[in-house]
Amino acid sequence: MEIKTFNTAEEASREAFIQYRDLLEEGPSVFGLATGSTPTELYRLLRESDLDFSRSISFNLDEYIGLPADHPESYQYFMHEQLMDAKPFQHSYFLNGMNEDEQDETGHYEDLLEKHPIELQLLGLGRNGHIGFNEPGSAFDSKTRKVALTPSTIDANKRFFDREEDTPRYAYSMGIGSILKADKILLMAFGEDKAEAVRAMVNDEPSEDVPATALQNHDDVLILLDKGAAKLL
Repeated sequence: MEIKTFNTAEEASREAFIQYRDLLEEGPSVFGLATGSTPTELYRLLRESDLDFSRSISFNLDEYIGLPADHPESYQYFMHEQLMDAKPFQHSYFLNGMNEDEQDETGHYEDLLEKHPIELQLLGLGRNGHIGFNEPGSAFDSKTRKVALTPSTIDANKRFFDREEDTPRYAYSMGIGSILKADKILLMAFGEDKAEAVRAMVNDEPSEDVPATALQNHDDVLILLDKGAAKLL
């Protein structure tokens, strides 16, 4: 793992932007993309840049089950709003949260990932150490699958919905094994509330109790932090 710490999340996001720019300079690329508040500044920088993604491919990391693509809280909606409306890709692959056939949906996604191996996978970090929606207890060799969200994740997400009972309880997510197949992994974490998860990810022995510790088993991981997230290192 390579760890870089910055004074602010904005400075760290500019470093992440450089990673995207440098990879695109090598030619059309395959990007794994993440949602949530952490990458929004990065996506703003990409939107406002002159980078061209029109010959590149993207895969989204996860999606709520039960939300259509045009739902304002679906991750497909988020990605179009944050990036793809301004920077269209040659093709963008999303998990379909409305497909009730788990085997069909997840198997199809794994087939696409095999056909288009991800070169740069972007990740955030949950307060309980989850990556994607791979909650504690997820196997390190897990593939794309349906996951039950933990109470802490549901609690963190409920602010985005009008009613708590509307907050999704399940999601489709790329598995940890799927994530680890990427050539390079770029993880960003900001704020003191992520500090304990960052400490565990970096310093604890790899354990399914902290899914992000699986990243210690990857050869090329860049971790970008602000001072708050790095305070326990």
